[in-house]
Amino acid sequence: MQEPEQIREFDEDFKDRYSSNKYNYEGTKIVTKTPEGSGNYEDYKNEKIKQKEKNDSESVIINLGPLGWLFYLAIAIAVVYLVYILLNEGGSGLFSSKNNKTLNDFDEITAENIEHTDIHTLIKNAESDNNYRLAIRYYYLLVLKTLSLKNYIKFEDDKTNSEYLNEISQKPFSNQFEYISYLYNYIWYGKFAVNINQYTKAKNNFLTLLNQVK
Repeated sequence: MQEPEQIREFDEDFKDRYSSNKYNYEGTKIVTKTPEGSGNYEDYKNEKIKQKEKNDSESVIINLGPLGWLFYLAIAIAVVYLVYILLNEGGSGLFSSKNNKTLNDFDEITAENIEHTDIHTLIKNAESDNNYRLAIRYYYLLVLKTLSLKNYIKFEDDKTNSEYLNEISQKPFSNQFEYISYLYNYIWYGKFAVNINQYTKAKNNFLTLLNQVK
């Protein structure tokens, strides 16, 4: 028995069901549209908005709280103190803004600090104490300091008077230096008691040499 023929009909919206990329056999570009919003604020408020996560390496934020200014103040003080040390005390006096330093004893004067030693003050103190032998000692150190600053000699802690004399043997003041060296040795190492008159005469010889060197 022959079954009755079934009549198949196409749905009116069949084209819509075959309009996706899956059924695009001709390579025709399909332009999709984004549905427009309703324009209502409530819809925008309830919508989940995706934000791009920021990379922590791109920006560094330091939050020090309400006392953060103390941190920056401490850094500023540390920088100022470091500059002060370098300019006034650092580098064994190389960067010192003080031209002279007052020492309490002649034994403290060395090749490292004689350039910045206030020998004039030491002389005045010795004269005030009527210690003329010590004043002669300081005058001799003042002569050596002056000759060193003028680059006539190289002051060293273990150098002898004869070695200094050899360094300036060709200078016009070499004879005067030889004489004040004799006075120094006789008064200081000979422990010769010096009164005010004798000290004044010896002092004038040191001043004469210092004027010749300058």
